[in-house]
Amino acid sequence: MGFKENPKTKGSGILTCIPQTGRCLIGCEDCFFQSGRSYLEPLEKNLPNMPPLEMAENMIVRVNDGNDSSNDFPSAMENTMYFRNKFYNTSMVNHLQDFDAPFVLTINPKSMTDKSFHQIKPLCNLMFVRFRTNTWNWTVANAAVEYYTSKDVPVVLTFMAYYNGNIPESHQKYYQLRKRVLNEYQAITTEAWQMVMERYRENKYVYSCGREGIASGCKFCGNCLREYFATLERMKKPENSRRL
Repeated sequence: MGFKENPKTKGSGILTCIPQTGRCLIGCEDCFFQSGRSYLEPLEKNLPNMPPLEMAENMIVRVNDGNDSSNDFPSAMENTMYFRNKFYNTSMVNHLQDFDAPFVLTINPKSMTDKSFHQIKPLCNLMFVRFRTNTWNWTVANAAVEYYTSKDVPVVLTFMAYYNGNIPESHQKYYQLRKRVLNEYQAITTEAWQMVMERYRENKYVYSCGREGIASGCKFCGNCLREYFATLERMKKPENSRRL
């Protein structure tokens, strides 16, 4: 079974991997990995999806662009231990103290998306928190931004795209059917995206995952590269020494 590169990360300096088999236990609605629209379909034939070591030698490996690094945690750790540069992705909070490399935490997964968010004490290897964003969960977004950026933790707003019509009628004007990378979704318009980002224009710790309607590929973004290396520098400080 050969490695399949995520088309979104091509040309970015990032490779992706999924060390587990099966679907994610979290089951976030509108997740491309859960919806049958993943570039790895059929999953039963293409997982695990691991880049060869020689291919990853001068790249950063994003562990779990699908599924979750806290799902079957020992397997995620063991099967990625050979990658020199890597970071984990999770939306669970039960293994955060145990990650041996930088990690990204999605703070409002599944039913939390429009209602609440994980509030954790920042760890030195936390790259940034990822907030699943739309045009109607702005009160939760504002609270999350205030909580984390007041602690000098970057917040990356990841704008949701919908394939099953779960957009309130009063907000449908802010979405349009368009292709992102491989698939068509009801995705936020560029104007609405700019409107959301304008709220945080003065906050140096708030970023967007890509530029909606302008550029979706990771090579046009750079958030993960910037924060990965910033996190490595932070982890080197004596006061932040930890088991690696």
